[in-house]
Amino acid sequence: MATAAEPRPAELPLPGGRDGSKVKLHPILTATVPGPPAWFLRDEGRLAWRKAFGLGVPKDRWLTSPIQCFLVEHPSGGPMLIDTGFHASVAVKPRSNLGAFGTLIYRDIDMRPEQAAAAQLRARGIEPSSVRTVVMTHMHPDHASAIADYPEATFLVSKAEWDAAADGSWRDGYVKRQFDHGFDYRLIDFDSQAANSFAGFGRSFDVFGDGSVRVVFTPGHTLGHMSVVLQTAKGEVLVAGDAIFMHRTLADDHPPHLLADEHLFRRSLREIRQYRKETPDAVIIPGHDWEAWQRLDASY
Repeated sequence: MATAAEPRPAELPLPGGRDGSKVKLHPILTATVPGPPAWFLRDEGRLAWRKAFGLGVPKDRWLTSPIQCFLVEHPSGGPMLIDTGFHASVAVKPRSNLGAFGTLIYRDIDMRPEQAAAAQLRARGIEPSSVRTVVMTHMHPDHASAIADYPEATFLVSKAEWDAAADGSWRDGYVKRQFDHGFDYRLIDFDSQAANSFAGFGRSFDVFGDGSVRVVFTPGHTLGHMSVVLQTAKGEVLVAGDAIFMHRTLADDHPPHLLADEHLFRRSLREIRQYRKETPDAVIIPGHDWEAWQRLDASY
């Protein structure tokens, strides 16, 4: 399907890599959203979908979900983001950004405009226009809502994810107007010969060529989902995105309610488990685990 954007193949590594580089990672909370437990951890049975959408589930049993993104400071590659979190407009008029279906899915949003990542970057003395790179784990609204805040950035998206989002609709969980801009989208083709394995992951790319930021292919939640491995002074960090919603997903093999492809999801889950086995000291950050979010350091 035609889009205003004309994505081009990514040319990796990006400029700015330097041997031995370590990045600084700053988790950013843009909002919280309550959700039924069965949305995050699938219930079985004929009427499981009702529980997943909260029908008949008391609100005091719903879970808190962080809507997060991450500032990454590379010593020579400049500031970059992993995902964008919610746009500031979501705090004022959610439907204007999320659309009708998104407003239905993301109910009772707790957010103030100053929680948007762009505002939090400015509070740190970083202008959003100085963000050189945004790595998109995937293009769902809670991750892509604020793309418009970074028109000067290069967006790294997996080719499979761009194809799914550009051809998809709200039924697939995408809000096209969030990303359908004439921005610099660069597509990473994990099916190419240039992809290589890394620490349990079958397909990966080194973003700067110095090992500091690596994207790994973790499809299943969406058809083109990818996660990010970072080398920090405090050790290795895996920003898993929605490859795992919660640590229980990893511990108990407990998937969320909706998946684009369950076979791919479980394959990615096995690769994350292998990564954890090979890198036992790594911090693994799931996509929507409030307890895990509260245990994170302010920076790494």
